[in-house]
Amino acid sequence: MRAISRFHLPGFSLALLACWLCVATASAETRVALVIGNGAYVSTAQLPNPSHDAEDVAASLKRSGFEVFQGIDLRQADMQDLTIRFARAASRADVAMFYYSGHAMQYNGVNYLMPVDAVLTDEADLKRFVRVDDIVNDLQQAKNLRILVLDSCRDNPLAETLKRSAGSTRAASIGRGLSKVEAPRGTIVSFSTQSGQVAADGAGRNSPYTTAFLKHIEEPQEIGDVFRDISSDVYDSSGKTQLPELSLSIIGKFYLNGPVSVTLAPAAPQAAPRADPCAAAEAHWKAADSIGTLGAYEDHLARFPNCIFATLARARVEGLKQKTALAPAAGNARTGGSKEFDGNWDVTLNCQTSGKAQGFTRALAATVTNGVFHAEARGSSGVNRLEIDGQIPADGKTTLSARGTTGASTYTLNNIAPGSPYAFTVDAQFDRTRGSGKRNEARSCNLVFVKR
Repeated sequence: MRAISRFHLPGFSLALLACWLCVATASAETRVALVIGNGAYVSTAQLPNPSHDAEDVAASLKRSGFEVFQGIDLRQADMQDLTIRFARAASRADVAMFYYSGHAMQYNGVNYLMPVDAVLTDEADLKRFVRVDDIVNDLQQAKNLRILVLDSCRDNPLAETLKRSAGSTRAASIGRGLSKVEAPRGTIVSFSTQSGQVAADGAGRNSPYTTAFLKHIEEPQEIGDVFRDISSDVYDSSGKTQLPELSLSIIGKFYLNGPVSVTLAPAAPQAAPRADPCAAAEAHWKAADSIGTLGAYEDHLARFPNCIFATLARARVEGLKQKTALAPAAGNARTGGSKEFDGNWDVTLNCQTSGKAQGFTRALAATVTNGVFHAEARGSSGVNRLEIDGQIPADGKTTLSARGTTGASTYTLNNIAPGSPYAFTVDAQFDRTRGSGKRNEARSCNLVFVKR
């Protein structure tokens, strides 16, 4: 309650806080992990460590509160079945992790994981493997944190077989080790060694990478620090010959086993746990966005100014303030507001393919009244909604504000879940009967305006 009195927020904040607390307490964090260890290969040299790696990692993650899908020495059909089950679980999870130990390879810059019954006589046989890109897409369904760990950069004899069958011109497409994977937002990607390099199997029960992973993953440290410590351990234990590839793209602080204790004051006799300031940001954002008022978004910014939804909240605040500023202009049109562009307009939004996000074209219906522009298109069940607002001055040059919720994930950057909120701005130029515009943020999109 101190936060409310400090910011002198309106009475509705009490309702917002109650809604937020309901959401936060009703939704305990869900963690799921898929752990696979493939070593008993039929058509190439067997690996001694992966089965032990998978057993030990699965046990460790269970102690950290994960529901674990575990597979050892999986054939193609079993590996596909388990990844499908994991994809469904990840869509309902807050945290999702994929851990693989075994053979893998890259071809044309695409990474593949190898079932134990796979053969590799030509390029077509790669269809029997699991694409790492597909696993990354499955992980993106988790709400808060996604982790991809590949202890799989071992030397793969089958890659040499494929090189011989591919011929001299195409063999160059078969790289050594794995191709680098950039972490999408909210994701950690960790390889046992650098891209294009080969990792050691190790002489003990576990590989060098998994040994370091097991040492650090249950520590009460921030997750980024955990993976940096893992990388450092592997580098040191290998005599500085094996350096894990690590890519982090996370906002805020995440803990698998609770935050570390910190001293709040020099005179304090004991250290006190420091709460993650962003831990409740998502629950509060959902409550604020469902209310959708200026005060609700300002309340979110006051509470979570440096967390993941702050940028979106600022865009909401700016858009609503712009609407409020435009309302008097519309009401006072008789005293000088421009009507040059008034009427009904057809709007076509065209977004080009960007990475894994497919391109699309969408039509919106718009009206201009006393120079105030409003366009909208609404999907069903609260998804795939888009509204564009702004004011067109006499010279026709303006910046419009857009907000909405995503539709099918195949058309969105990072393939985020349907119904996720987003916002952007459009620089536009109108004349009497036509106009054009360009989206400013995130991806390339063009708009065409035609007056009916």
